[in-house]
Amino acid sequence: MSLEELIPSSHAKSYMYSILIRTALVISTLLVGLSIPFFGLVMALIGSLLTMLVTLILPCACYLSILRGKINVFQASMCILVIGVGVVSSAFGSYSALSKIVQNLI
Repeated sequence: MSLEELIPSSHAKSYMYSILIRTALVISTLLVGLSIPFFGLVMALIGSLLTMLVTLILPCACYLSILRGKINVFQASMCILVIGVGVVSSAFGSYSALSKIVQNLI
């Protein structure tokens, strides 16, 4: 979308530029995926680290940080439990992805 916003307003109504930009992005992604060995495993490693961080760990940590002293013990313990589940899930996912990368390298 940000690349499509760079199109001058006189050409903005033409869908051909949008189609060309999107096609170029898909082809470049395909070339990167085919040229980098273990691309899927690297993406699994990045996904296991970042997904748990963004979906489980950071929201609860920010909630605890913002409402420090205003929440009860049950809410705090639930947030800490969710953070713990996120850390454990991230560790298992990272270990799994790293072990598969090492297996493919050997």
